[in-house]
Amino acid sequence: MSLIVSRRRFLLGSGAVGAGLLLGGSLAACATGAAGESAAGGQPVRGGRLRMGVVDGNQKGNLDPHVAVGYGSIIRGFALYAKPWEWNSQMQTQLALAEFAEPNADASVWTVRLRDGLEFHHGKTVTADDLIHTIRRIQDPKTGSAVRDPFVDAGALEKLDDRTVAVRFVGGRGYVAFPSVFVNFGGVVPTDFDPVTNPVGAGPYKIKEYTPGQRSVFTRFDNYFREGAPYPDELEIIDFKDDGARVAALQAGQIDTADRVSAEQFRVLENDPKIKLLVNHTGGAIGVNLNLAKEPFNDPRVAEAFKYILDRDELVKRALGGYGRVANDLFSPDDPTFPTDIPQRTQDLDRARKLLAEAGRQNLAFDLTVGPTPNASASAAVIAEQARKAGVTVNIRQVDSATFNGPDRDQWVASVPTGAPQNPLASRARYYTPNAPVNPTHFDSPRYNELYEQLTSQPNEDLRKPLAKEMEQIFHDQGGEIVWGYVDSVDAYRSNVGGVVEEHSHFPTWRFDKLWVS
Repeated sequence: MSLIVSRRRFLLGSGAVGAGLLLGGSLAACATGAAGESAAGGQPVRGGRLRMGVVDGNQKGNLDPHVAVGYGSIIRGFALYAKPWEWNSQMQTQLALAEFAEPNADASVWTVRLRDGLEFHHGKTVTADDLIHTIRRIQDPKTGSAVRDPFVDAGALEKLDDRTVAVRFVGGRGYVAFPSVFVNFGGVVPTDFDPVTNPVGAGPYKIKEYTPGQRSVFTRFDNYFREGAPYPDELEIIDFKDDGARVAALQAGQIDTADRVSAEQFRVLENDPKIKLLVNHTGGAIGVNLNLAKEPFNDPRVAEAFKYILDRDELVKRALGGYGRVANDLFSPDDPTFPTDIPQRTQDLDRARKLLAEAGRQNLAFDLTVGPTPNASASAAVIAEQARKAGVTVNIRQVDSATFNGPDRDQWVASVPTGAPQNPLASRARYYTPNAPVNPTHFDSPRYNELYEQLTSQPNEDLRKPLAKEMEQIFHDQGGEIVWGYVDSVDAYRSNVGGVVEEHSHFPTWRFDKLWVS
């Protein structure tokens, strides 16, 4: 059943929980996923221009799939580039450019075979050489990719034939999470790729025009690997600096879709007969990053105190408008190894004050840096209000996307993260291990790292569960990221848009090879 719902109906059912995540499907490398029911109905229509509005306005945006600058760059990457794997509607990996991908018995070698007859936008055939070039480019520290994986051994890639590559990992370790390296930012690029002079991929659309911070226009790629797709002749992605301006453009008919609409703007749209709304129950996390390497959070008592300051129920109701669920400082509630028996942390102001007093921080004050992510400003405002009840002053520092994700991204004392990790193994490698390319909390636990090594080398799901339980308990108790909620993603689109389907993800309006306009 489609989730086009009224606010009242949704709140009555807001306790629903989604389906499994990456490791429920990655080892089998399933080729198809549940498509969901079309919210618009009808048969696909060819032609026209699909216009999507994104909140970004980053003047330093780019067309590099591996070094995406700003939210708009990420979405443009979904139009331009295709990957060996992609997320399906249940947030499990499914094959895309790859027709086969499986690990050996201990996951120390993955064999990946590309589909036959794949083509890049400029006519070059997609080969194993291009896949190897892509992996090496992501892994090269000079590239500066935020998705560089500390465990993929770029020097040990082996070309087995023109379409097949064997991938190995640092130290001969096993790595069941390998597909997650590609699903978001692993667009396969040709060996002659250049993000400025030759930004070509194998995605559903080719670039036509691009003005950073303003708009980008794409034309249909007729040799896309999915026959018949995409449907529109053109795709236009328009940048907005705030969600209010974007929603006004949607209502005025200047754009056709708006993904991840903020809670305050949802109220503007819910009674507009020209607009349809789709609520997707996701495992996307929202929270606060505390930098454990800097004062005041280098004192574990201060970090723990702040975890007890938050009233998570109030945050879900006010910051998310009720469109979400309370979280317990853990990621990926839909993953089969997710521990459900760790007691829920709740607000305890007396305990928080006691911890702050023990640390000599009774008059604590710090800056909370916030980027333009949907719901980020609203959550920061509620957090600051709650903190005052414990005698803590939170100074909200609002910055643009370029500043938030720039050179200082790992140096903020506290920040509201832009990402929404949904897979525990992928997010841990990228954010919380010692060699992670992005580590805003500077969390580093030897035992945690040891467990992570064991977990990602274990293909057996049942044997991973006790490892995940201990690992997540450490993160819950000692980690620097407060995960207070899981966000239900709300997409808004005009009634002439077809192909939007219910998902357990925030991707329904990013499926550029499935949407059409009439």
